[in-house]
Amino acid sequence: MSLTLALTVGLAVLIGLSLGLLGGGGSILAVPLLVYVADLPPKEAIATSLLVVGVTSAVGVLPHARAGRIRWRSGLLFGAAGMAGAYVGGRLAAFVPATILLTGFAVMMLATAAAMIRGRRGTDGRMVPRELPVRRVLLDGVVVGLVTGMVGAGGGFLVVPALTLLGGLPMPVAAGTSLVVIAMKSFAGLTGYLSSVSIDWGLAAAVTTAAVAGSLAGARLAGRVPEVVLRRTFGGFVVVAGVFVLVQQVPGDGRVKILVAALTGALAAVALLVAGRRRRPAGTTGSAHRAAQDHQTER
Repeated sequence: MSLTLALTVGLAVLIGLSLGLLGGGGSILAVPLLVYVADLPPKEAIATSLLVVGVTSAVGVLPHARAGRIRWRSGLLFGAAGMAGAYVGGRLAAFVPATILLTGFAVMMLATAAAMIRGRRGTDGRMVPRELPVRRVLLDGVVVGLVTGMVGAGGGFLVVPALTLLGGLPMPVAAGTSLVVIAMKSFAGLTGYLSSVSIDWGLAAAVTTAAVAGSLAGARLAGRVPEVVLRRTFGGFVVVAGVFVLVQQVPGDGRVKILVAALTGALAAVALLVAGRRRRPAGTTGSAHRAAQDHQTER
């Protein structure tokens, strides 16, 4: 095994850990890993990431299902609508230059990081609905799916906030349900890409195996790691990766890229500082504790 392949497979474990713990973030890590470490062309990397994230999410559903952390009807409806959007997005991506796709992906990474660090509204002890409104679930599914197919993002960090903000689902339940959606949409987006992109199946199999192992480990850790610590740490990592990807798309010599990196980093830091200040201060811990108690009661 070459050093590059070994490094790629080793880092792929982080993809699974992210999916298992947070219900998203797989492609946020997978696309930069495949482009800048495995040295794949951007569109091939996006297509491969959809395969890796799709299989990893499907396997990761199992431990969450056993723990009762999935809303099946909401997840399947969201996933079905997302598959339609993802297929269209995957077909449209064939007509969009790779630089534009990766630039859009980097912007999404920064927006995702801000959402993660800002945090999501808790349930505050309210009764958690068994399922979510069908019409809204279908609409959100199509929009998230379209983005998924075009830029190769599995959509977990779009799906999880939609589930928590729309229906007030606890974070563990939203994360588990998100894996159902991600698996469905990733396979649909992959189908769209395969019409114009080929995949290195050997590399894809190796990366997928490592990611699946990480996903199973992440699912076992779900609920044990303080969410705020994990989310903010991962959010900081996504900021760094997003700035790196964005700078790589800027034409010009090294000095121009360094200047762009500095400006982008400064803007990202300001945005994240503002996002962090908007978090609810005091009663958050108590609310999270009550939500956890409600979740245990449901189980």
